[in-house]
Amino acid sequence: MKPVPTLEWRIDHLKLLDQRQLPAEEVYIDCRSTAELASAIKTLAVRGAPAIGIAAAYGAVIAAVETPESTNFFKDCGDLLDVLASTRPTAVNLFHCLDIQREILFSSSSKAIAADRLLSSAHRLFEEDLEASRVMGRFGADLLPDGCTVLTHCNAGGLATAGLGTALAVIYEAHARGILSNVYADETRPLLQGARLTSWELQKAGIPVKVLPDSAAASLLRGGTVDAVITGADRVAVNGDSANKIGTYPLALAAFEAGVPFYIVAPVSTFDRGSPDGAHIEIEERGREELAVMAGRQILPDGVEVYNPAFDVTPVKLITSIICEKGVISAPDQIEW
Repeated sequence: MKPVPTLEWRIDHLKLLDQRQLPAEEVYIDCRSTAELASAIKTLAVRGAPAIGIAAAYGAVIAAVETPESTNFFKDCGDLLDVLASTRPTAVNLFHCLDIQREILFSSSSKAIAADRLLSSAHRLFEEDLEASRVMGRFGADLLPDGCTVLTHCNAGGLATAGLGTALAVIYEAHARGILSNVYADETRPLLQGARLTSWELQKAGIPVKVLPDSAAASLLRGGTVDAVITGADRVAVNGDSANKIGTYPLALAAFEAGVPFYIVAPVSTFDRGSPDGAHIEIEERGREELAVMAGRQILPDGVEVYNPAFDVTPVKLITSIICEKGVISAPDQIEW
């Protein structure tokens, strides 16, 4: 399968597919400054933990280029990396990639050398993510029965990574092997990443997909037609507790009750050494507008407050297996990373 062109480095800037416009339009935006890229990450023009991390890695190159060469170059450039780090608190790939770039920045001897080394590092991170997706796809497809029907939540495809995805990499591989029968995608309120993005990706790849309301998933699982639930993750704690798009936790509960395997697919860059369990994962809360307005129409009365967490944490006891590029595991503490 040809990777979805989520992001691409173009000589002196980062070109991004603006996911806010999908599926109605395929619009690309050019990020030439740290501020432009930070806004694109914050407003979900680019989204998905691996894609955010890779975008930030290229953002470090932009930061190096736009920072004037002076006695304060390294400090000033480092401050711009802090701006990128402040955009999304839950997606650990963002911090993983920026930590790598920060070390390269401060070990360089000049602006020119720093920019060159940062670009090489960003290209490497991009290729590593793409290869990890291929490997995870193969590991995950090995777990699925012939003629399987799977259910996924949010978007964990090429749009969320360097081009193939995490959960969707498994679906692509299963389709290529001829063992995939049906795919169901939760709509994923409030921003409809499943309806807008996952269905767009799968249709583009020639894979039939049905979209269902989030509230219908439990009934679908109980009906016995789904062989596996496959989702991505934005952060996986050491014990295996996994943060993913809001609505993943109740989906895991429903799968557990129905006896349906629940798989998390995530690269090692999504594992967080600093979080021993899910209680230590910071959950991003987003603004009122995402719930108050839909398709330009007000759907909440003025003055009504909201609770709008972007993610929830699924306890490891509800997760059948975690699939990463190192294999199929129960928790990150089983491997070296």
